[in-house]
Amino acid sequence: MNRFLIIAFLFAFTVTNAQLKIDAELKPRFEYRHGFKTLFPDDSDPAAFISQRTRLNAGYSMETMDFFLSFQDVRVWGDVPQLNTADNSGLAIHQAWALIDLNSSFSIKVGRQEIVYDDSRFFGNVDWAQQARSHDVAMLKYIDNSFKMDFGLAFNQDGESLTGNTLTTNTYKAFQYVWLHKDWENFSGSFLFLNNGLQFIDTIDSNANETRYGQTVGSHLNYAVGKFRFTSNLYYQFGKDVLNNDLNAYLIGLETYYKATENTTFGLGFELQSGNDNGIPANGKNEAFNPLYGTNHKFNGLMDYFYVGNHIDNIGLLDIHAKASFKLNDTSSLNLALHNFSAAADFSNDQLGNELDIVYSHGIQKYVTLKLGYSHMFESEGMEILKGNFDNNTNNWGWAMLVIKPTLFQNDNK
Repeated sequence: MNRFLIIAFLFAFTVTNAQLKIDAELKPRFEYRHGFKTLFPDDSDPAAFISQRTRLNAGYSMETMDFFLSFQDVRVWGDVPQLNTADNSGLAIHQAWALIDLNSSFSIKVGRQEIVYDDSRFFGNVDWAQQARSHDVAMLKYIDNSFKMDFGLAFNQDGESLTGNTLTTNTYKAFQYVWLHKDWENFSGSFLFLNNGLQFIDTIDSNANETRYGQTVGSHLNYAVGKFRFTSNLYYQFGKDVLNNDLNAYLIGLETYYKATENTTFGLGFELQSGNDNGIPANGKNEAFNPLYGTNHKFNGLMDYFYVGNHIDNIGLLDIHAKASFKLNDTSSLNLALHNFSAAADFSNDQLGNELDIVYSHGIQKYVTLKLGYSHMFESEGMEILKGNFDNNTNNWGWAMLVIKPTLFQNDNK
């Protein structure tokens, strides 16, 4: 009987004036860590493991509404023993949202969803992380030809309760933001304003618990002319941090890309994120920029020494980098990046080091891609002071990943 209902349900999807797409993702990744995120200490063994993300996605579209559901399981091979009666892996709903059209320009998108804007510098889905990032948010969307606007609201709570609104989970309490985007012939620009609320908990007086708000305002710009492309990020933060310090921080980034041939592109750029002198907020002021909900793994080196669960409220960062991208053939590509890192604020030794990143990608077949990566950190004395490690070990990281993304079912009745 249950099988009959499922078959009937799927058949109803296919014969109505709607579109149903079901796809999957399997992403096993082997990693060898010998100085990933921080300098490798003496008398330690390197880490090696295989992590895996498994997703099942279902998208359903009709004339005035879209619905999307994404289940995912995140695990490390072997973290659950064989013949186990229970599974402690990270099975979760990654996305569950509905997009409801109000008219030809306005719509509402509500539910658990990824928020990705521009180059993911401030809002991104952090797809490299097996668990990735999504938000519980309600969004009003507007689109009219080359102009887009999103207005989003989020309010988080531990669960249903009769009294109180203190959040104890490790996330933001609330935010409100507006994102505007406009396209022209050779130029595009975005504007973002975020009012970000973090929960402060007073361990002595619970009546002093409150939400403290910091604001971020900024822009992302793109300009293309001939074989050149220019991109920039400009952000400024003010208001309060969670410890009630006054925020006064900024990010300035600029990149230039030159398409030398149809298959070869070179890039040169820098990113400056402000920081606190000696890595500590002082005199009630916090001058360290926080990229908050961006895909930070994408920036400032793939070894995640900065802003990936670390380096918050610290000495900031000046990242001067050069990049090269080569399309080797129809199915393969090679990307190289070299970063020079230094402190943005006063520090006992400003030079932090250099990092080399190499990523190779090869399409095995339509739904299967192999990716290989190697990174090497050439630390300077400043990095040793920053990380509190003077062991002078080799610091490198290698990985190999399969990305398998088949379409399981799709009809085209829409």
